[in-house]
Amino acid sequence: MKSLPFAVLVAVQLALAPAAQAKLSPAEAKMAKTVEAEQGRGLALLEKLVNQNSGSQNLEGVEKVGAMMRAELEPLGFKVEWKDMRDTGRAGHLIATHVGKPGAKRLLLIAHLDTVFEPDSPFQSFTRQGDMGEGPGAGDDKGGMVVVIAALRAMQAAGTLKNANIEFHMTGDEEDSGSPIEKARADLIAAGKRADVALDFEGLVRVNGADMGSVARRSSDSWTVTATGKASHSSGIFSAAAGDGAIYELTRILHRFRTELPEPNLTFNVGLIAGGQQADLDAGGIRASVSGKTNIIAGTAVARGDLRALSPEQIERVKAKMTAIVADHAPGTDAKISFDPGGYPPMAPTEGNKALLAKLNGVNRDLGLAEMAPLDPLKRGAGDISFVAADVDGLAGLGPYSTGDHAPGEAVDIPSISRQATRAAILMSRLSAEKR
Repeated sequence: MKSLPFAVLVAVQLALAPAAQAKLSPAEAKMAKTVEAEQGRGLALLEKLVNQNSGSQNLEGVEKVGAMMRAELEPLGFKVEWKDMRDTGRAGHLIATHVGKPGAKRLLLIAHLDTVFEPDSPFQSFTRQGDMGEGPGAGDDKGGMVVVIAALRAMQAAGTLKNANIEFHMTGDEEDSGSPIEKARADLIAAGKRADVALDFEGLVRVNGADMGSVARRSSDSWTVTATGKASHSSGIFSAAAGDGAIYELTRILHRFRTELPEPNLTFNVGLIAGGQQADLDAGGIRASVSGKTNIIAGTAVARGDLRALSPEQIERVKAKMTAIVADHAPGTDAKISFDPGGYPPMAPTEGNKALLAKLNGVNRDLGLAEMAPLDPLKRGAGDISFVAADVDGLAGLGPYSTGDHAPGEAVDIPSISRQATRAAILMSRLSAEKR
């Protein structure tokens, strides 16, 4: 069975099942057949999208990918708008709206146009190797956009798209957001307040070969600790006059972070550290210049890292702990902690999100597919759906399965595109038939 095309597998399962168990409607069966029939079309679209570089800072490239998606969506009856965001340092967002039946649930679909691969990356083009399609953004998130288009086309063929109220947001800066982020995400946040359901088409996660359902994503915040000491001759280290120096103070802080902060669903990483007689960060906080000698007590030390948590309450609790640890200075030192503005909020595992996964598992049962268990939030990074999570129930991970994301060799599992598109088409059709 595993070697059969997905739509053929569905047809065989329905043919073999008793009539009472064959739960796909005629329209849903047509969606599955349409997705499979158009697999070649979807793969051609994926290759076209991938071969256009759209690194977050390649503004023209992001706009070109937006134009390609516009060309797919307008024939399906969507009104498409380009929202310029160059004043945030990024290209902008593509927003597509489909007006369906009054009173039906409003669906918010989320994906992104940009990738982590800028024009100077050596990884620039799409290649196919068997069932894997390798290329920049093949999985994250151009594969996700292909899933959406395949699902919408299947809905149109089956007659369910006409009644669907859909707002599809494709951000141009998910991988490296514009600033201020409050402006960069204002349209998405407003859409979340209008919507009844949010569906995020970043990649599917598998655990031990099993497809998982994502009902939660953790936050992403960045922090900086700057420690200072008395720069003097090293022979006086630890004395009452000289104190412990900046590097020992920073080491004390990081050691206490490691031993005192751990709790479920929390991670905190140190990504950059520097210390010496003088230590300075660049404006972006990603490079440091340092000078010092072995016989001089360090006057300055700095560390930058991130913090990821599952709820606003957890974020505030951990930040308070970090601040208290930093304030408990070693002799002869001082230290301060700051948190960067504009982080990504969390998507907590709410009952509403779990209920959506239950509906997706209803689709899985009717397709003869295995139930998708909730994914451990530690196995998923931050994403755009988190900006609407406080206002609307949502599911993430509706895009295809891929490997090696964010690095040369990123590759999408091609058969998963059809499977995810079929799941999405049926789920969106069923949700669109529900009243608000």
